[in-house]
Amino acid sequence: MAAAENVVPTLALRSSVAVELWSSAGPKLPFEHKSNLPREETKSSRSICFSPDGRYFAYSNGLDVKVLEACKDGAGTWPVQCSLPRPKAFYLKFSPRGNYLCTWEHYAITKDRPEGSPNLLVYDVNTGTEVFAIVQKNQADWEPSWSSDESIFALVVGGEALFYDLPEGAAKGFETTSRKIGGSRGALLSLGPGHCPPFLAFYNPGAKGAPSMCKLYKYPALAQNQTVACKSFFQADRVEMLWNKRGTGLLLLTSTEVDKSGASYYGNQAVHFMATKGDTCSVPLSKEGPVHCVKWSPKATEFVVVYGFMPSKAALYNLKCDVIFDFGEGPRNCAYFNPFGNIIVLAGFGNLPGAVEVWDVPKREKLASLKLADTTVFEWHPNGEWFVTATTAPRLRISNGFKVYHYSGALLHETMWPKGQELLGIEWQQYADQTFPEPKITKAKHEGIKSSQPEASKKAYTPPHLRLLKEGKNPEKYLPSIPGLAPASAGGANNKKNNKNKPKGPRRDVNSVNGGDPASATATAPAAETVTVTGEEQQISQTQQQHTPRTRPQAPRYQQQNAADQQRHHQEPHQQQQQQQQKPHPQANGQNSSEKERKIRTVAKKLSDIKKLKSRQGQGESLELNQLNKIKMEASYLDELKALKLSD
Repeated sequence: MAAAENVVPTLALRSSVAVELWSSAGPKLPFEHKSNLPREETKSSRSICFSPDGRYFAYSNGLDVKVLEACKDGAGTWPVQCSLPRPKAFYLKFSPRGNYLCTWEHYAITKDRPEGSPNLLVYDVNTGTEVFAIVQKNQADWEPSWSSDESIFALVVGGEALFYDLPEGAAKGFETTSRKIGGSRGALLSLGPGHCPPFLAFYNPGAKGAPSMCKLYKYPALAQNQTVACKSFFQADRVEMLWNKRGTGLLLLTSTEVDKSGASYYGNQAVHFMATKGDTCSVPLSKEGPVHCVKWSPKATEFVVVYGFMPSKAALYNLKCDVIFDFGEGPRNCAYFNPFGNIIVLAGFGNLPGAVEVWDVPKREKLASLKLADTTVFEWHPNGEWFVTATTAPRLRISNGFKVYHYSGALLHETMWPKGQELLGIEWQQYADQTFPEPKITKAKHEGIKSSQPEASKKAYTPPHLRLLKEGKNPEKYLPSIPGLAPASAGGANNKKNNKNKPKGPRRDVNSVNGGDPASATATAPAAETVTVTGEEQQISQTQQQHTPRTRPQAPRYQQQNAADQQRHHQEPHQQQQQQQQKPHPQANGQNSSEKERKIRTVAKKLSDIKKLKSRQGQGESLELNQLNKIKMEASYLDELKALKLSD
């Protein structure tokens, strides 16, 4: 067993029927629920969460939030540390040392409280006492920020950064702010780890033609003339701030809502670097397209970026933003370092078929390649050798379950969730640093088990009429006619002559050919003879046919959304061209009015899309980064719509 002595790996699972903990006694023994581990039957759990050091486990059950104390030897019970009266808790998050638990729930107005009740609350875990409460309407950026030693608590309210000094053992520090930084609507704050007092980053979005700006400070020196570093940029409707583990370097992933060049439906992304020594630079990207993923190595001296139209590129950078290794191109959009930074997994999940590459980072060697279709959750175990993958709802409602792998690609454990139930969430128990030794990487194949699930066929799909043609048979004789179509219109060679003079319709897109990437679907034409069917699509089709034989199988929601986005991406340039051709002469009557109405319809459509996304989010569905960014633009769209309606 690779884990440290007396440390038993534990998995927390949240399903449609219960919250429970599972464990395993070793890599060759199965994960299972044991009698000493907690299990509570509930259909209303929204969140599960381990403290960073693994001392506590918290979960919601629709009645309250329970915090359990973890057993230390793996054989004891998990007693209840405290119960918090938050029946509607949607998110849970522990402070860095696990002494406080933050809860967030949807903001609501009632008859008794027309001004609304605080929906972001902080509790002292030792006593279960509420120590802080405030209204926080922003769901995507709800989490407050802490210093590593929990001596500073900070958050943004109304565009202003508020800081609370918390002397050790004193909760009175939450009562009044100690310092502030003025900002504007949409500002973001992030305290860096490591240093105490910490460095911190404060981002202000640009307005009225001014650039957006991110400034670094060293707490408590927060005056405008006390900045450590400053980085400005124009194309940034949204910024994600990523600190390295030491708190000495910060990566900024900036994105715009709309790509004005029309090259991408998802807008533009860029990566910038800021150092606490004062250095700043833009991270060079050698391929056009979106930035799919940015991750720091736990070693804090290098980071990886996955970017570009499919097949995307992946590259490793040093602190000078120089490329020190190029992983090449492939169908991937995710990167995961193990806790020690000596292994990295590059994967293509979501709308991609699930290709996974495991790399030895120091030696720059590929260790394994495997395919993990339908993966919605990926997480390394703290021992740095195992990882768990899961298929969860509501992202996918069929074939739910989880698997545990060794980094060599060997399958160690597999559990398929019972029919009629859904697996909603899964995560490893966390441990303090240095609990596990850094694993020694070898190319030796680890012994594993065989999966109970059938492997997806690697053969390319060939339409029936083409198979018959290859066999020298007439498709019209063997294939049934389709109502409304001529019998030979299935695409046989005899139709080429008849179709020569017919007007050509819009080009048909095949989503599975390019992994669902809109731009690569445009750049690379799918072959007419063969269409590759991924294992994910084949499995979904088979399962749905078993349960609904008389209805047409539907793709999962994320595939439907991707297809809709892709179709919109292809249609927009054509629609824009038509609109340009149909625009009246500048001197024509009513031009201003029609242009205004068009803008109002466009903004109203965006607001309608945001409303639908928020509805899906409210049902517990995990949204993509670009969808969360779109939700954050709601306020600006409302202001724009109001201005349009008030203008003459």
